[in-house]
Amino acid sequence: MPAYAVVNVRRILENSEMTEYRSRVQATLDLYGGRFLVRGGVVEVREGEWNPERLVVIEFPSIQHARDWYDSPEYRAIVGLRTRNSQTDFVFVEGY
Repeated sequence: MPAYAVVNVRRILENSEMTEYRSRVQATLDLYGGRFLVRGGVVEVREGEWNPERLVVIEFPSIQHARDWYDSPEYRAIVGLRTRNSQTDFVFVEGY
């Protein structure tokens, strides 16, 4: 069953560390079958109060693949580039 990382980026600093993170993150995803479905773009709120600034959705083959990626040495090596320069809400959810 596929699983998804859903990330609401509430604040982001555009700098060299974020540029480096963006240039390196895909290689870490490739190792665990992850692929971006949404990486920014216009968000149109139709109901409710949630108004994400920047939305990211990453698909994985399973929830275990998502966990393994997030906890992997490859991703751990770069995650600080993102967390030092952004505030996010980050969840995993199983799909169909």
